[in-house]
Amino acid sequence: MADERITLSDLKERMAAFVRERDWEQFHTPKNISMSIAIEAAELMEHFQWLTVEQSKKLDADALQDIGEELADIVIYSLSMANFLQIDLAETVLAKMDKNIRKYPIEKVRGKAHKYTYYQKQDEQGE
Repeated sequence: MADERITLSDLKERMAAFVRERDWEQFHTPKNISMSIAIEAAELMEHFQWLTVEQSKKLDADALQDIGEELADIVIYSLSMANFLQIDLAETVLAKMDKNIRKYPIEKVRGKAHKYTYYQKQDEQGE
């Protein structure tokens, strides 16, 4: 699988070249890219809009292809944003995962789907 061979750096470099070759740096601003990410996320949601939970777990090959392309669009724009803002994505993702580990301790959240503020309120109330 390509996921095992290609690094984030490889993808970022490829995205930068794609944008540069088309002289699109002028359009790939944080404002525009953030809006593009939101638009692509909405397009991803459209694939699931009228499905039941069970249907969303059993997608055919065509649906998976389309959904994969929407995910790719989100990642592509995210790479472009990281390039523009000079964000080290791997470092940032790892730091965010560490933060989430602290916000969602296993002993409090296992099998639950509350936002972290729910657990903070419980702590404050001594529950």
